[in-house]
Amino acid sequence: MIRVLLADDHPIVRKGLKNLITSVPDMTVVGEATCGYEVLDYLRNQAVELLLLDMSMPEPSGVDLIVRIRSHGFSLPILILSMHQDVAMVARAIKAGANGYIGKESAAEELLLAIRKTADGGRFINAQMAEQLIFAPTDIEENAQHKHLSNREFEIFRLLTDGQGVNQIAERLKISNKTVSTHKIHLMEKMQVSSTAELVKYALQHRLFE
Repeated sequence: MIRVLLADDHPIVRKGLKNLITSVPDMTVVGEATCGYEVLDYLRNQAVELLLLDMSMPEPSGVDLIVRIRSHGFSLPILILSMHQDVAMVARAIKAGANGYIGKESAAEELLLAIRKTADGGRFINAQMAEQLIFAPTDIEENAQHKHLSNREFEIFRLLTDGQGVNQIAERLKISNKTVSTHKIHLMEKMQVSSTAELVKYALQHRLFE
């Protein structure tokens, strides 16, 4: 029996995932988390065999959360389930210790396959993302400007290029407007740009968030 922890801040999404997972005889949902801190609490107190993780929860979230999980010594498989087809973000997540990625648009059968494969010690990336990773341009060079961003700065970079403002990002990540603004200033300095429009142009040129 694969003991799954669901981590997503949308109740409807969690309900749908729970219904799917508990409909098969070899899986069960042992807990649900709506933010990174709840994930860490569950891992400390529950026997979990796989974490099904949304990348856009309140902090700590995304790559930062994966880093924290691994730094705390938790070695369970982490399967990313996300609506974002962000090649650079997925590459960072895998490097940080995630075991797989699958898009939220994937079929139910593919998600169950991904859970079984990663829970068994394997890795899984759905075909569309695997193709993007394989044929990604060599923008993922160490000297590329976005490579120097911290994980939090990179997440805010993605949200800015998605058209979200400081207030929206602060609400989404459950951090203060001032913190978002500070990260924005720092990331723009590192990227050597002076406007959000230039950030969008850079992202398009490097095919970061497709």
